[in-house]
Amino acid sequence: MSRKKDLSSLEDYLAQAPADVRTILEDIIAIIRRIVPSAEGLISYRMLAFKRTRIFIYVGAFKHHIGMYPPVHGSDALEEALLPYRGPKGNLRFPLDQPIPYDLIARVVEALASQVS
Repeated sequence: MSRKKDLSSLEDYLAQAPADVRTILEDIIAIIRRIVPSAEGLISYRMLAFKRTRIFIYVGAFKHHIGMYPPVHGSDALEEALLPYRGPKGNLRFPLDQPIPYDLIARVVEALASQVS
């Protein structure tokens, strides 16, 4: 992923992403908007971020993966499903050379969104 410069909107972020990664990001944004229609999209820490009363999820595109932050905690079943994607600090890393688990990402969005009012 190239250096992200002067990003001030979701559109700016998407415009600088390679086409194949842009499609993945657009699909993730659609999931977030479907699950949390009231979420406001913005750029924070040079990543996509979505908030209601506060930011509940960050999504970043990197050279080899899509990252999601903060670490998510939920049911035992969700925790188990996320194990292959956990980074060293608990954040999620979805490798770009593997199918993106959109259904699992939807579960992550639901869990993180439920933690904010």
